[in-house]
Order: sequence, then C-alpha cells, then structure tokens
Amino acid sequence: MLYNVKEDTLEIGGMSIDYASFGSGEDIMVMIPGLSLKRVKGTGFTLAVMYRQFAKKFRVYIFDRRKNIPEGYTAEDIGDEVAAAMNALGLKKAYVLGVSQGGMAAQYLAIKHPELVERLVLGVTLSRNNRVVSTAVDEWLGLAEKGDLDGLVLSTMKYNYPPERLEKFRLIMPALVKAGRPKDAESFIRMTKACMTCDTYDRLNEIKCPVLVIGDRQDRIVSPEASEEIAEKLGCELYMTDGYGHGAYEQAEFNGQVARFFGVEQ
Repeated sequence: MLYNVKEDTLEIGGMSIDYASFGSGEDIMVMIPGLSLKRVKGTGFTLAVMYRQFAKKFRVYIFDRRKNIPEGYTAEDIGDEVAAAMNALGLKKAYVLGVSQGGMAAQYLAIKHPELVERLVLGVTLSRNNRVVSTAVDEWLGLAEKGDLDGLVLSTMKYNYPPERLEKFRLIMPALVKAGRPKDAESFIRMTKACMTCDTYDRLNEIKCPVLVIGDRQDRIVSPEASEEIAEKLGCELYMTDGYGHGAYEQAEFNGQVARFFGVEQ
C-alpha cells in the first residue's frame, strides 16, 4: 500500500485511542495534532500524502484524543494519553511534533516522559494562557454550547487564517462549513476547554531534549508572543513565519523547518 498507511485503535487502561501511521523509515516520528472539528479516523491516507516528506526517514504516528472525552479534560491528560499509546506500541525516543493544543500536550510529554522524546518541535502553541487564546476559546465555546455549528466552523477558520488567506476559500466556504461540522459537539466543548489548562511555563527548564519552536507573526489564536516566550525561556531555536496565521502548520515553509530540524534530506 502507498506510504504503508495503517489505521487502528488502542485499548489502554479504559481508554480507546485511534491512530494513523505511515512511512517506511527506521526512526519514529509522533505527531500530536491540535484541537480539531474532525477526528483522525479515516484520514490516514490524506495525512500520509500531506506529510509524505517524512515517510522515507520515519514511521510516523498520529494519535487522536481518546474517545468519550471526560469532564475536566486537560492538556496534561492528552500528553499522558500519547505516552500511554507510545508505550503500548513500544515506541521510544521519538521525534515529536506538537501543533497548537498538541504542542501544549507535547510539552507535558517531554517534561513527564523524557525517555520518549528525542527531539521536539512546538508549533504555534503556548505554555500559559493569554488574552488572545481566551478570546478565541470563549467564542468557540459560546457557539458550540448554543448549537451553532455552522458559526463554529466559520469562527475557527476566521481565527486560523488571516483575512487575505481566508478570502481564497470564499467560493468553497459552504462546502467547507458542511464538511467541518463536529459530529459530537459535547466532546468538542470538553476538548476546547482543555486549551485553557496548559501551565508549563515555569517547568519548561525540565525539557532536556533539543527543541525548535515555530510561530507565526499573525497568529490570532495563541499569539506570536506565546511562541517567542517559550523559545526565550528554553533558550532554543525560534523560527517565525509571517502571513499564514495559526494555520502555518499547513504550509510547506513550516514543514520544511520541521524536516530540517528532524534531519530529513531535502
């Protein structure tokens, strides 16, 4: 099968965790995606095509959030879930990419389970709350709680992309809204609330592996300053894109920097 794509579900300690994997390399790469209106299940081939530049060096694993999201769900819980999934699959010393909420979880993973992380990229994420993320999260929660799922999809896109990039989607917006509606609004609400639970700033010095932080100067979800302060606190490399917004992780420039840091031949 092209890219050796596999999708499966892990049953661990009462949790069901879906994942997708692809690639034929000897090294392990783990991707922890951000908050999403959609789940990983059924997207394995799409993800493999999107991130195919990593398929030769790595066997890549993308772990979803657990099914049946509990009340009081946190970013730290997500990091522990990923650690449990990695241990269940026997994955050690992985090259870890965490994006947005996945970057919050990746910080906890590196702090609490350092044996699992060889190198770490933190993309468009934060280590502590700020006014910018509070504004976005409050709007999403309000829309989801009153059942305005179309408005929710539009709002997430508004915050993810600068206006000039969002305009490019204008003609296909109705289709994007229809495809983007979450099937389980209550789970989305609980996952969204988890965005406000990351508090690692004072523990960042516990991360001992090499780290690359990537932010964007037009990030309207976590703010560009959130990326800058993580890098400053860690004393690590910082790369700032400009003009992509929070959705920078979809761009070739962003993934080119991840590939460089992870030693992928360009």
